[in-house]
Amino acid sequence: YAGVGDIIKITIKEAIPRGKVKKGDVLKAVVVRTKKGVRRPDGSVIRFDGNACVLLNNNSEQPIGTRIFGPVTRELRSEKFMKIISLAPEVL
Repeated sequence: YAGVGDIIKITIKEAIPRGKVKKGDVLKAVVVRTKKGVRRPDGSVIRFDGNACVLLNNNSEQPIGTRIFGPVTRELRSEKFMKIISLAPEVL
């Protein structure tokens, strides 16, 4: 199982024409939202309505896209994922 901030291996099931990724591509992705939620040290839990991830470049592990839809959690605030934090419209 994966939680927020974990890097997972995914395959593209659906893609738009002339996009950066093609159907069947195997990529890395970082989990940014989960239905299960994230427990904070103060005891609060942050839950979302659905699971979501951001596609990463297999080599550099930087985001492929230039836009992120929806909020992400503070748990991503590490050296590797600062680009995702800066692209996100809201950080919870």
